[in-house]
Amino acid sequence: MKTAKPSSLPVFDPRSIPVLGIDSHLAGVAPDRLTPQALRDRFRHPPMWAPEHSVEKSFSDRQPALAAVLLPLVMRDELTLLLTERSTGLSTHSGQIAFPGGRTDDTDRDAVDTALREAHEEIALPRHHVEVLGTLPTYVTGSAFIITPVVALIRPGFQLHPNPGEVADVFEVPLSFLMNPAHHQRHETEFNGVLRQWLSMPYSDPMSQSAGSEIRERYIWGATAGMLRNFYRFLSA
Repeated sequence: MKTAKPSSLPVFDPRSIPVLGIDSHLAGVAPDRLTPQALRDRFRHPPMWAPEHSVEKSFSDRQPALAAVLLPLVMRDELTLLLTERSTGLSTHSGQIAFPGGRTDDTDRDAVDTALREAHEEIALPRHHVEVLGTLPTYVTGSAFIITPVVALIRPGFQLHPNPGEVADVFEVPLSFLMNPAHHQRHETEFNGVLRQWLSMPYSDPMSQSAGSEIRERYIWGATAGMLRNFYRFLSA
């Protein structure tokens, strides 16, 4: 008799898994490639490249579902990436760091429409502040979501209103930090007899510190880190 795969995510603390290595031997993306105009040019004239992470090992028997996420790059003095921390009450990926995004609706025109709609529903990001640059190759999660990452520039001046049922917090990380492999950590662990590998990109967020409190670590890992690694490969190609 065939044993069914669990429909839920593996239950473990990713911070407890040892670091196998750090990719500090790889060069970071040059600062002149991390400007709004350089990103516009890169998407208009993309290089030959291949994604490093495309399909996670499955841990679910659920039917595949289309989804899209937004990689919102805020045009500060230095570009930052807007990320969310998912609410702890969600059935999947609760408490994890994620891009705004979600499952595709029948009424969505395409992946871009899905990503923009979800970003507005989750954090009230207004569409008129968004300049879509393009998309990255799809990323298939172990929970059978086929995700299209949509990269966009975000004009400052917006006011966010996170949906408390989905988003516990919103924060920004310098893009230069994420595009430096010296901050990319490699991990692996066995779950249900399958060896699984992933990246993490822990970020100590100085903006999270208040009087008398410690700086909070934003633990970016899994699919979010995998898509960011693909973005790194795209920009460094």
